[in-house]
Amino acid sequence: MLTNQEIMDIAVKQSAFDCNCAPEDFFRETSLTTPVGIGPHAKKYYEEPLTCTMVSYGNNIVASVNEECRDIVAEYIRKFVWYHCFETPNFHWLQDRLMPLGQKICFQAEYFLPDVRRLRPLPCGYETRVLTQPDFAGLYLPEWSNALCEKRKALDMLGVGAYEQGRLIALAACSADAEDMWQIGIDVLPAYRRQGIAEALTSRLALEILDQNKAPFYCCAWSNIRSARNAIRCGFSPAWAEMSVKPARVVDEMNA
Repeated sequence: MLTNQEIMDIAVKQSAFDCNCAPEDFFRETSLTTPVGIGPHAKKYYEEPLTCTMVSYGNNIVASVNEECRDIVAEYIRKFVWYHCFETPNFHWLQDRLMPLGQKICFQAEYFLPDVRRLRPLPCGYETRVLTQPDFAGLYLPEWSNALCEKRKALDMLGVGAYEQGRLIALAACSADAEDMWQIGIDVLPAYRRQGIAEALTSRLALEILDQNKAPFYCCAWSNIRSARNAIRCGFSPAWAEMSVKPARVVDEMNA
């Protein structure tokens, strides 16, 4: 099984691919900008158009940004303490300066990695089954949209389902979003929530991923307390944060 340090090294290397920088750049004392661009080794869910991605592992910010917005973003990450750059009121400073260029802040998320010293199988009061790609064929439905992604079916690799009398009631599945990192998503039908099913399936799937010599990772919005609690109960810990900027028309389409 991968060690905690090996998992972190994989994650940092992947973020370097995503941000077009060197892994050691995330541990510098000062923040920096790099050219934006989705290279062949970037996470598969990154999509153009992408104006800027800011990433922090708790030391500084690496901001991968296009030429038009580079000076604004560079001033922003110099002006404010790095962790304030990911929150209000400071990001309004950035938003106000990006809007005349037709850009808006888009996604904000926290990412978690497993602590293999704490990760262990957790009990589930229902039958569980390990699933592979052929088992997903009939499961691309709204109720499983966090666990599976219909747009990228080929990347959905493994899953763990919970069943009551043969009926699927919860599903954790993972997507090969990077060469060495598989992202976990989880869905539990509303009537079966708050029973510990999510943490049982998430922890089991994380161990299955590690058995494949891949690094599991978990992502949620900062406000999704329920999802963050699930990650922590399963033995995951916060590892890095990201914030993206996209053209205003793209953000507006999402809101529509």
